[in-house]
Amino acid sequence: MNNRPDARLDTIRNNLIATFAPQECIVEDESAMHAGHAGAASGGGHYKIRIVSIVFEGQNRLNRHRLVYDCLADMMQTEIHALAINALAPSEIKTS
Repeated sequence: MNNRPDARLDTIRNNLIATFAPQECIVEDESAMHAGHAGAASGGGHYKIRIVSIVFEGQNRLNRHRLVYDCLADMMQTEIHALAINALAPSEIKTS
């Protein structure tokens, strides 16, 4: 594991991009908001993801989340303690 503070964010983002070729991929570290939490004490971070990909077209929310968890499986329970996922299909994005 890289000790750079943003290395985990880069790894998460790179894995998501490689798997989903998203139109949008935003990964935020919310770990500081959970300081003192058991997951934070073990070193696992809290992250929020917004990803827009054609892969999610026709998929229900549960399947979308499963796809994201599968993509990040190597990091779950070690580097990622909690994950908030907003996975959307391009057809669900409102344009102005």
